[in-house]
Amino acid sequence: MASCVGRFAPTPSGRMHLGNVFSALMAWASVRSQNGSIILRIEDLDIRAHNPEYSSLLLNDLRWLGLEWDSGPFYQSKRTEHYKEALNSLKQKDLLYPCFCSRADLHAAQAPHVSDNTYMYTGTCRNLSYAEQVELSKHKTPAIRLCVPNKTYSFEDRVYGLTSQNLAESCGDFIVQRADGVFAYQLAVVVDDADMGVTEVVRGSDLLSSTPRQIYLQDVLGLSCSSYAHLPLLVAPDGRRLSKRDHDLDLGALRAQGKTSEEILGFLAYCIGLAEKGEPLSAGQVADRFSWDALCAHRKNVVVEHFLQVL
Repeated sequence: MASCVGRFAPTPSGRMHLGNVFSALMAWASVRSQNGSIILRIEDLDIRAHNPEYSSLLLNDLRWLGLEWDSGPFYQSKRTEHYKEALNSLKQKDLLYPCFCSRADLHAAQAPHVSDNTYMYTGTCRNLSYAEQVELSKHKTPAIRLCVPNKTYSFEDRVYGLTSQNLAESCGDFIVQRADGVFAYQLAVVVDDADMGVTEVVRGSDLLSSTPRQIYLQDVLGLSCSSYAHLPLLVAPDGRRLSKRDHDLDLGALRAQGKTSEEILGFLAYCIGLAEKGEPLSAGQVADRFSWDALCAHRKNVVVEHFLQVL
């Protein structure tokens, strides 16, 4: 196995937009610059929420961009037994409890964190008696929450530096399995990264605040810990990060306009100072120029409207 193993893990909920491509490109370029290998994982935990055709489009777009992978694609929807084993391990450690709170209850209690739109959980259901749990279960299927310690978890991010978070104060006990039986992203991604030997996680800064939760899960499950690098986001002029609702900036629209893969990759490299304005680059050429110093120097979010003139 290569000494550096990275991954790209898209969700098949729509066509990739420029922000998704930027994350894929940086993860790929970092690994290739180290002569490592990259894994492709399709994060389709809730297959009911996705159009199966998008998975095929993802693979096609990545190949068109030249972002070939060494293993995969692996589909989370086919890995539920692995998540069940992890959940059972947490249960044996007496770290889980059923939560009957509705989304409305959470919304009424507290505003979400700006970074990842999650809500601070105050532990409403943590100390329910067994009899209370049984009675509530008659009316509502519970989600499963993981108890968190009053402890600060820290890690050194390759772009944003030392990041620390006290889980009890910042997020509270968090969900590891939803009421409908779907396993939570936090649990699945930790299990998958460990099983697949991932040593380097490169992804958007919108997931920066979730990393301490994942490190805690790695700790209690006895799993290996990756290094982390979180990337600046591509945002609209109003500061809103790009989403798959921005169809004019997705690969389908850009390819239909006749944009080449080299134009798109060169534009993304230009955003962090790795290319000249309007310079087309292949994926391999971006990898040859890749530099964490460049990313650290350009870690502010990129306003896309300003740079679209380049394309």
